[in-house]
Amino acid sequence: MEEQFVLRVPPSVAERIESLLNENGSSDDDKSLDLSFSDGRNGTFVIGNDRFPASLLDLPCIVESYKTYDDSVLIKTADIGQMIMVREHGDPRPDAVEYRHGLTSPMRDARRRRFRREPDLNPELVQRVERDLLNIMAGGTAENMDVEVDGDENARSKSKKAAPLAPPPKPDVPAARANAVEPDGSDSDESDDSV
Repeated sequence: MEEQFVLRVPPSVAERIESLLNENGSSDDDKSLDLSFSDGRNGTFVIGNDRFPASLLDLPCIVESYKTYDDSVLIKTADIGQMIMVREHGDPRPDAVEYRHGLTSPMRDARRRRFRREPDLNPELVQRVERDLLNIMAGGTAENMDVEVDGDENARSKSKKAAPLAPPPKPDVPAARANAVEPDGSDSDESDDSV
């Protein structure tokens, strides 16, 4: 598997990169291409003598990359999870490390629209349940159990006196006769032996 990322650049830079890759660059100034990061997520993209700010962003989902050698069989080459976004000088820096949108229009604001939201859980409750489960698995009991008891005294006494349920008895069936013969089928219209 190769290591890959998506490089998103402004349209003017895309034209220059395309001409550079096609080796139709008009001057030697356009032949240099460089990408360097000053810290973990922010850096500079250089093409020719022009410098552009760049940011490394995480994509909201994994994108698979394929290549083909014969235009009929696709071979998976990588799972892409990050994108380098090159911006113009006036464009603001992204606020978060994750890009809100996917690569295509249907994935616009994908994290909010398509993925399950995290439930609102109280961390103390989760830790208490985890401790109780570990205690139960170790042979102990759960702490601070809330038990609901019906307020009716008669219901309580009835539930204490109730005997455990036993399976119902099986009905008596006469033993099958050893020489029992099945009746012959009739030649009525209801039976159809033809296939």
